[in-house]
Amino acid sequence: MQEIQLERLRYPEIEHFLKEGWKRVVFACGAVEQHGPHLPLFVDAEHGTALSTLVAGKLGRTLVAPTIRIGCSDHHLAFPGSLSIRKETFENLVSDYIHSLSVHGFRQILILPTHGGNFHPLQDMAPRLREAFPAMDIAIYHELKGLMDLWRRETEAYNGLGERVGGHADIAETALMLHLHPELVRKDIAEPGFSGNFSEEEIKEMIDKGFRTVTPNGILGDARGADELLGQRLLEALATQIETWYQKR
Repeated sequence: MQEIQLERLRYPEIEHFLKEGWKRVVFACGAVEQHGPHLPLFVDAEHGTALSTLVAGKLGRTLVAPTIRIGCSDHHLAFPGSLSIRKETFENLVSDYIHSLSVHGFRQILILPTHGGNFHPLQDMAPRLREAFPAMDIAIYHELKGLMDLWRRETEAYNGLGERVGGHADIAETALMLHLHPELVRKDIAEPGFSGNFSEEEIKEMIDKGFRTVTPNGILGDARGADELLGQRLLEALATQIETWYQKR
């Protein structure tokens, strides 16, 4: 397969891509934070790299910039090891990424949040980014509900356990890690977490007061029942959904 990740290429190769008209770059915005007792902290960051690479391949003539690995994760800081950056820092990072890419001649940017806590900050900064970089076509994927609906639908079709998708360290994210890094998943201690539907007020309270006030083990949904094939299916389905969203926007 042709290498499309910027950090794995040499600068003459990138120069060649630009001369050939490759003016689009995709990058993900993930997180390094707790994902229950059974998953490693880098779930969202690793998912981001895999997803952005798949999306770029589906779009064609698209390169992949390195994932911004640390995100807005204040609501996870009650769990040891979780890292977070301020929204201002996050916006500065995204802006500096776009500036660097614009200097080289890239003109289309697709940003993929793969951590729920990054969706709102990215939407909030979008108008300022577009004002700061008027020559750039900046698209930010914002369909968090669509992502969750897709995971539930695909999981239900695969093994009838769609109700175990809750949004964090659940059957879906466990399956993704079994696909990407099976050696780091403690499948033997996968367990249920908080299950139920959140109102907008409850979601805000959870973000304001922290995850541990709602889910003592850090899981939303149920982590049991995952396997590698489900993870591959979810990743492919989400990449296709994002490609379609981008083409239709």
